[in-house]
Amino acid sequence: MSSKPETCCGKSEVCVCAQQATCSCGSKPALQCNCEKAATENTVSGNRCSCQARPAGQCNCARAEAENGKASGHEANETDFTTKA
Repeated sequence: MSSKPETCCGKSEVCVCAQQATCSCGSKPALQCNCEKAATENTVSGNRCSCQARPAGQCNCARAEAENGKASGHEANETDFTTKA
C-alpha cells in the first residue's frame, strides 16, 4: 500500500500491518496476489481490517487476533443501532 490508512495501528510512519499482510495463499503481499484468488484478493471493497489490506475478519498480520475478533467492522462488544429491529 502506498499511503498509510487513518485506521492503521500507528506503530510507525508506515503501516506495518499492511506490510505484514499477505494474500490468503500466503505467497504474495496483500493486494498483490497472483494465484487463482487474485480477482477477489486484489480488490478493496466492503468492511476491511485496520490496514485496509484484507477483508474484515480475515486479517493475517501480527494484529490478526485483535482484528479478527471484530464483528462486521464493529468492535465485538458494540451494539449496532443503525439497523432496524
